[in-house]
Amino acid sequence: MKIPKRILPLVENGLVDEVIRALMSGKEADVFVVRCGSEIRCAKIYKAPEKRAFKQAVTYQEGRKVRNSRRSRAMGKGSKFGREQQEEVWQSAEVSALYKLADIGVRVPKPYGCFDGVLLMELITYGDGDVAPRLNDVSMTEEQALADHETLMHDIMRMLCAGLVHGDLSPFNVLVDDHGPVIIDLPQAVDAAANNNAQSMHQRDVENITNYYAQYAPQLSNTRYAPEMWALFEAGELQPNTQLTGHFEEDTESADVDTVLEEIKQAFIEEQNRLERIREAESAG
Repeated sequence: MKIPKRILPLVENGLVDEVIRALMSGKEADVFVVRCGSEIRCAKIYKAPEKRAFKQAVTYQEGRKVRNSRRSRAMGKGSKFGREQQEEVWQSAEVSALYKLADIGVRVPKPYGCFDGVLLMELITYGDGDVAPRLNDVSMTEEQALADHETLMHDIMRMLCAGLVHGDLSPFNVLVDDHGPVIIDLPQAVDAAANNNAQSMHQRDVENITNYYAQYAPQLSNTRYAPEMWALFEAGELQPNTQLTGHFEEDTESADVDTVLEEIKQAFIEEQNRLERIREAESAG
């Protein structure tokens, strides 16, 4: 097929030998199957910011650190250079996340580097080499649903241990090969400690995955993995080998609002009385 313009420099530099076919077009990137020497990989071409359908990108970028002060200032001002730097940070976030997660045992595609907005990475396949389907296109038994859901809950937990939340996890960005689920699409991954939206994103990630598997294993609908993980994370007790239960009981003891307000009122009265005594003492003096 005709070589896409963005992949052409990679061909000229010997990083890609052949573009075999288009694989998919998503809200943030177009993906192609390519040959690199004797290996078949995929090339993910990030779309320009104005062409991306990814909503509220700024929400995901909160808390991302930029070491270079000049770049940081430019990004804050929104200049052309700043926008270019922001885009570079957006793209490099996925590469960094892929390397980091692969190192701790989370199943993600192996990255081979990002070159001018083109990410080269492992092509996830199954069987005789066919491209692995998305979870959304896979049916399964109850037993398989329970096993794969457990796998993904532990992968999400390990991500959180590494300080990351996927932020956009759903059956559309999980692939399924012969060995189980593989998490993909991570440019929006957020810093669990630095992003104020991380907890709600984590909750949504877990719910999206659980709701899908609950079609085949309805008992999963009653699990509460998200608050269980987050409570352990906030307490500094979450570890990669933590055994999750899927159960979590929140503190249901509600505050007695009337009592609190009365205490505030009494404190105010006492403070006024104290100030009055001071004024009287000063007047007498």
